[in-house]
Amino acid sequence: MKIDILTLFPHMFDNFLTESIIKRAIIDNKVVINIHNIRDYSTDPHKKVDDYPFGGGEGMVLMPQPIFDAVNNLKTEDSYVILMTPQGVKYNQKKAYELKNKKHLIIICGHYEGFDERIRMLADLELSIGDFILTGGELASMVVTDSVVRLIDGVIATNSHLNDSFNNNLLDYPVYTRPADYNGMKVPDVLLSGHHENIKKWRYEQSLKKTKERRPDLLGED
Repeated sequence: MKIDILTLFPHMFDNFLTESIIKRAIIDNKVVINIHNIRDYSTDPHKKVDDYPFGGGEGMVLMPQPIFDAVNNLKTEDSYVILMTPQGVKYNQKKAYELKNKKHLIIICGHYEGFDERIRMLADLELSIGDFILTGGELASMVVTDSVVRLIDGVIATNSHLNDSFNNNLLDYPVYTRPADYNGMKVPDVLLSGHHENIKKWRYEQSLKKTKERRPDLLGED
């Protein structure tokens, strides 16, 4: 997979690309991630990328020219363009699995007060990570990138993400490690029994219980 991210603040991604699973996936050639400064595509002598909104209003608006030129320069027949915006569809694990199957993602990070409405026509998908406002789309694009890259074959063990929360609309079951008794708080006996069928049943029941208590909306019970 290849991921190209368009941003006004490329240095925000420095640590993101050099730590943990993302770093290993890049080293192992599971993914190629390129960060592009939108200003590099500006035709303005001063690399201007924003201007005041027509009709008045607060803040600055991203101009179409740099972003159109950037996307057109990067886009191929395999590209899938994502625009990070609070007005997009809400991101979830199902969408992460869908994006994992794309060969090339181009992610546009908005900033300032917003972007020229005409930029929307570039997008195959407008995406939001939740009903709140961030300073820009950079952090949101990192969330999407991280959640997709970990699903790529060979990045992590398949069973690790098959049992994640939100698969099958259930939250993850409780997990424990050594010691079996910590300050009187004991690991459930079934997990120490070695009986795999009983453990599997217990984990499903615990996932269902936790989901009903914390996220009944996932079960259609809100």
